[in-house]
Amino acid sequence: MSNELLVLVVGGVAVFAGAVVQGSVGFGLGLVAAPVLALLDPGIMPGAIQVVNLTMPLFTLAAEWRRVDWRGVGFALLGRLPGSAIGAVIVVYVSVYTLGVFVGVMVLVAVALTARALSVPRTGATVAAAGFVSGITGTATGIGGPPIALVYQGAKGPEIRATLAMFFSVSAAQALVILALVDHLPARALTTGAVLVVPMVLGFVVSGPVRRYLDGGRVRAAVLAVAGISAVVLIAQSLAV
Repeated sequence: MSNELLVLVVGGVAVFAGAVVQGSVGFGLGLVAAPVLALLDPGIMPGAIQVVNLTMPLFTLAAEWRRVDWRGVGFALLGRLPGSAIGAVIVVYVSVYTLGVFVGVMVLVAVALTARALSVPRTGATVAAAGFVSGITGTATGIGGPPIALVYQGAKGPEIRATLAMFFSVSAAQALVILALVDHLPARALTTGAVLVVPMVLGFVVSGPVRRYLDGGRVRAAVLAVAGISAVVLIAQSLAV
């Protein structure tokens, strides 16, 4: 099996699984698929996963756009702008793996604190700060969901999914533009990402029953679990290189 076919098959399975998670909780596609794609073909990352990140939220918004917290999205994007610029510098000049370990540890600490009933206040400042961190990690590694999700963990399922979807769609488009400007977006990354949209759509369809189950009062636990797993995956991926 050629490496290109291996990327599409194994990477497609990872994208499918990630889409089931994100379709259910509101984030998680990057944490499942990005490490797999990076191991299979580092040359297509983070561009390929950003193509999928751009497309996936559109399906969520088609169903739940009325639940978007527009004020929160505005603050998150305000923080994301400078964060993305730093992420681009990291892609070009700094080891993203060092960043991965640092961010992973910070997310684990945040999950541990919030799991013990420490509430993260959802204010303009905290949402903007989460957007800033998400901008750095999302642009550099393709995993930018946990910071925003932790701030919104107390919201209801539809609001979390819709708000994160709007944030992710704009963020992914911004990341693709920045990656192109710094010459880190090869055509191969775009074509691979476009093909991986197919298993992403299938994963979103499968996520429907899981989504309804979590909306019965289990969303916060799911958010914390996915954020914690994403941190462990990010640390493991960074240390393995």
